[in-house]
Amino acid sequence: MIRFKTVLAGGFAAVGVVLAGSIAAQAPQPVNLLASLRDGQWELRPHGGPVAQRLCIRGGAGLIQLRHPGKVCDRLVLEQTSRLITVQYTCKGSGFGRTQLRRETSQLIQIETQGVAEGLPFEYAAEGRWVGECAKSAP
Repeated sequence: MIRFKTVLAGGFAAVGVVLAGSIAAQAPQPVNLLASLRDGQWELRPHGGPVAQRLCIRGGAGLIQLRHPGKVCDRLVLEQTSRLITVQYTCKGSGFGRTQLRRETSQLIQIETQGVAEGLPFEYAAEGRWVGECAKSAP
């Protein structure tokens, strides 16, 4: 009888491990923050400054490399949740940066970025608001 209890207990433990593994595998993944942002015209208003700039963004990833636009860079996601992403990137020959983007809504973000661009250090913090569709380019 003792042997049966040991085998039975071991069997329950194995079932528990299998169930725990399948539950962990089915746990929801964080929403891709960058994909959740709207494409279009974004207005970035620097914290502590009145001068805003407008950018046409296709995919939230365009907000990661503000000082290295259009450059092919290696990226490393350091942290990501459904509301926050921190990305470190290196652009060979052009510099590097680290950007933290916090999503308030799909149309409102807070962004902080710092690094080196073209040999000069930069630091930038702004609020970004989606303001509409990008202007259509002439055919």
